Amino acid sequence: MNTYLDQRKIKWLQLIRTQGIGPIKFWNLLSKYEDVESAIETLKDPYPYSKAEAELHEHQKRGYHLIAAYEKEYPGRLKRLNDFPPLISVAGNASALNKPTIAIVGARNASLGGRKLSFHFAKGLGEKGWIIVSGLARGIDEAAHKGSVKTKTIAVLAGGVDHIYPPEHESLYNEILREGSIISEMPLGTSPNASLFPRRNRLIAALSQGIVIVEAAHKSGSLITAEYALDLGIDVFAVPGSPLDPRCQGSNHLLKQGAILVQSAADILEIVGILNQSQITDDTGAAPKEYVPSNPIKSSDIKKQILEDLTTTPIAIENLLDNYNYPPGELMSLLAELELQGFLTRHPGNRVSLVL
Repeated sequence: MNTYLDQRKIKWLQLIRTQGIGPIKFWNLLSKYEDVESAIETLKDPYPYSKAEAELHEHQKRGYHLIAAYEKEYPGRLKRLNDFPPLISVAGNASALNKPTIAIVGARNASLGGRKLSFHFAKGLGEKGWIIVSGLARGIDEAAHKGSVKTKTIAVLAGGVDHIYPPEHESLYNEILREGSIISEMPLGTSPNASLFPRRNRLIAALSQGIVIVEAAHKSGSLITAEYALDLGIDVFAVPGSPLDPRCQGSNHLLKQGAILVQSAADILEIVGILNQSQITDDTGAAPKEYVPSNPIKSSDIKKQILEDLTTTPIAIENLLDNYNYPPGELMSLLAELELQGFLTRHPGNRVSLVL
């Protein structure tokens, strides 16, 4: 516990665990001051260093990972969020977080047909190389995890990674851990409450390269997840359902708004594709091989080039990823830095522009 990296992580924990500090305020403080120590010194009642140290030690003791945004294991896709968490807790296989992912979410009180469809979506996508992301809830989430547990699945929790919710999913939780991942941004021991589920939903959306909605009522958590995905420019797929079934009103509404209609895993694969080995990251959690530059470029040079290339007209981040021979996760991190420094701003549809 005496290494520089451990101390840096403990200080990051101190800052984010301080009352009144959320991800946005955390990043604003880091951009305002030279280092995390200087930011902590400005706080009237910072979270105790000893408690932060104990939290890191508890992760290590229990075999969990506590991954900071500056580490290569951190899922780069999360950095698309304006409020991406500075640290995440991970139980299980952390390398799964940086591999190609599709989310499947939907109603807790799902119909038998909806659960079967979710299972087969997950199974079919998993067999073609996609890792399935969901929220470990009853109904559609449960079926999605069960369909993909053998091909790796990621469960995003509203509470701590050590708090199994709902409790009847203990067996499923343990199955997921054998190959996949359980993740959360909340401290160990945190019980889920209503305010934490929207935060969980934004992580599900950001982790994914596409999201499938199966049976979602109006004003449901699944629709919140879909809204996050749309804001990030992520493809949203929806399954049509009976207009008489309230469980389908939200998903049918998404279809009216332009979501992609799907009825099988094959429909989804027509859009997202079947993965080949070069598109799947290895077990180190590194970026996909085709994105690793043959001649590494300094981050300062890339940032300078981004500022020269951008204008006040919004451009899709996807276009920037295509334009630079630079790992996507690192490029997303640089864009987040430029945004925090006030040079660029984000727009709906996962677009950015120079600040006016």
